[in-house]
Amino acid sequence: MTEIKSCNICGSQDYEQRHIDYLYSHKGQYLLVPNTPVEICLHCGMIYYDAKVLKQIEKHFFAIYQEQEKPDQYISIPTKFLV
Repeated sequence: MTEIKSCNICGSQDYEQRHIDYLYSHKGQYLLVPNTPVEICLHCGMIYYDAKVLKQIEKHFFAIYQEQEKPDQYISIPTKFLV
């Protein structure tokens, strides 16, 4: 992962590499990608994703929804509409 030099939001150079759950969405379809590597600014919380990682997620998303690839699993997400 490419290390950030300073945060684009606050200018801090203090960040930490972590892994988080990333939710990719496109036209009402979703793909949850657990354990996605990110860099997080320790001052303001801005999250930075490596472009290669995002391209890989996008590639898998479209392969799954075009039925060229199968997801590892399906999950259900509860929905609540507020009036």
